[in-house]
Amino acid sequence: MRSIPKLVSPSVPTQELGQPTLGVPFSWPHCELLSTPGPPLHLRAVELSVRCCSPARRGPAEGRLASSHTPLILGTAEAAALERELLEDYRFGRQQLVELCGHASAVAVAKVFPLPALSRKQRTVLVVCGPEQNGAVGLVCARHLRVFEYEPTIFYPTRSLDLLHRDLTTQCEKMDIPFLSYLPTEVQLINDAYRLVVDAVLGPGVEPCEVGGPCIRTLATLKLLSIPLVSLDIPSGWDAETGGGETEDGLRPDVLVSLTAPKRCAGRFSGRHHFVAGRFVPDDVRRKFALRLPGYTGTDCVVAL
Repeated sequence: MRSIPKLVSPSVPTQELGQPTLGVPFSWPHCELLSTPGPPLHLRAVELSVRCCSPARRGPAEGRLASSHTPLILGTAEAAALERELLEDYRFGRQQLVELCGHASAVAVAKVFPLPALSRKQRTVLVVCGPEQNGAVGLVCARHLRVFEYEPTIFYPTRSLDLLHRDLTTQCEKMDIPFLSYLPTEVQLINDAYRLVVDAVLGPGVEPCEVGGPCIRTLATLKLLSIPLVSLDIPSGWDAETGGGETEDGLRPDVLVSLTAPKRCAGRFSGRHHFVAGRFVPDDVRRKFALRLPGYTGTDCVVAL
């Protein structure tokens, strides 16, 4: 295996992003997942049931589904209301929600790539984090992967000045998780050095142009990788509502971890494994917003679709 250049240094600063984002509302679009009659849910059923496009956009399969089961997709107002319910009525904190999602994301990685099945050299994971909310989830995911005895490395090309991001970065540094100072442009170096890559660059509603050149160049490199890619919430660059934007020539993850509930674009996901990480949503909130999600087994915090 070719060795990657010595690029790691927890103290190496990278480009920082403008002004702090502390206090920016914590917002993830949500949607409902309808179970279909007959056999248990599987990936193709999910592909059909999470789509909710206008009639003009529906394909034949979507039209048949809509005729008997009309899925409820939470719009912007409903998603904001659900968020307020968690943050205000249930007194969830922003850091608490990020922690829950990051831990669940690490659990999903461990389910697909169980540690006992990996050799020591295959335990390496590259976690790529952006400056927005998904990046914070990625930092937490990396920390929990370290606790689970994987060997994560973080690439954080555009660091946020947000206090939460800074705290999570400090935690990772204190746990001796290395940070890459740059991402090699020779893709094979990454393929050789890591077993998989976690994509936590962009989340719903964040456009590549909003986060600057370093993240855009990073996404261009991630598209060329041959090792498995795990995307958190949505594949970076995809439109959360339509799946448009980067979907035609964008990231094609092998694993998708939908946070809270699948987004509309999950209907276009064609990878091998799709998980939902939303067990923390209280039952009363699920009923209030008509979120009919699959059941979780035992003490699992994620469920495979």
